[in-house]
Amino acid sequence: MPLYSATLALGSVSQLFITGDAIASSKNHNSCSVSCVLNHINFSKLSHKSLCRKRSSVFAASRVSNTENSGLVHDTSASTDEDLQEARRSADWKVAKAYSDSGLIYEGMIEGYNGGGLLVRFHSLVGFLPFPQLSPSHFCKERGKSLQDIAKGLPGSLISVKVIQVDEEHKKLIFSEKEAVWSKFSEQIHVGDIFEARVGSMEDYGAFVHLRFPDGLYHLTGLVHVSEVSWDLVQDVRDILNEGDDVRVKIINIDRVKSRITLSIKQLEEDPLLETLDKVIPQDGSVGPDSLSTDNSSNIEPLPGLEAIFEELVREDGIDDVRINRQGFEKRVVSQDLQLWLSNSPAVNQKFTLLARAGRQVQEIQLTTTLDQEGIKKALQRVLERVP
Repeated sequence: MPLYSATLALGSVSQLFITGDAIASSKNHNSCSVSCVLNHINFSKLSHKSLCRKRSSVFAASRVSNTENSGLVHDTSASTDEDLQEARRSADWKVAKAYSDSGLIYEGMIEGYNGGGLLVRFHSLVGFLPFPQLSPSHFCKERGKSLQDIAKGLPGSLISVKVIQVDEEHKKLIFSEKEAVWSKFSEQIHVGDIFEARVGSMEDYGAFVHLRFPDGLYHLTGLVHVSEVSWDLVQDVRDILNEGDDVRVKIINIDRVKSRITLSIKQLEEDPLLETLDKVIPQDGSVGPDSLSTDNSSNIEPLPGLEAIFEELVREDGIDDVRINRQGFEKRVVSQDLQLWLSNSPAVNQKFTLLARAGRQVQEIQLTTTLDQEGIKKALQRVLERVP
């Protein structure tokens, strides 16, 4: 019986399928990989035929030897079976390389596990899927279970993987379920999308968060950088989040080349600085008596970098005057860098409000202008491009 049977579908077939018994061509598959796979088929058939001929030849020779040497017969069946197995393994290494080169997804049977990952059957070979390459759906579905406990229930089930490393010389075949899942679900996400999510592992620089899809499973993982956790200045993400927390996140960047998603929690909340200074620093007794200052506003020292911005703003058509109206001090530190925002409060008597913030200090800036809010925004963009 041949080791592999092959069906080559011509015409408008859109994808190449390589399974244990069939291979079909694809218009999206590069010629090198197709050639490699087809060569594998030919190799398997030729190897099988040549080995069968070898087996018949050796058997005939053994019969002659039997006649000439009074019953001395050499049993070659064991060595020939080993040759057949070795030929099949060699052919399957070529198939694995074709999968790796093409990026196709393979569905294999989980045969077992060890301390570092899962053992996955690939035709006559057994490859390795490290635990870090598992899809987050396993951890979120089996909430609270250890990796070893999760692995115990997986043998005998099928898993979709990509081949990410093939080294026949060192007998190394590595799979990734994460990369297979990325291929399937990454096209369904876009910058600006909002997801229900679950917090996974945490590092000093942020938290890895698993995105829940409409099917109820958590397929992709993104990073919420420590700066995107809260409008407050967060020193340690563990002060705000715990592993297993359910959160809402917004996608703010997708790197499809590196398969990375950047998320934000704080951007789903209104930045308090987009209001007025009175709302940023409420006078409810929760802050000190000197939290707001309006006296001698001309003596208020502008935040570093503001003077250069003021000089450029008054050069813009429609802006007659720029000055600091008052300042306040927050209980929290949001950013040490200078931030400049348009207030939500409407213009009154051609006077419009900007808010500047650095550290705990917030300054309210008054623009005398004939521009509307959109005009002020464009003027600010031009100014910030000119100011280093």
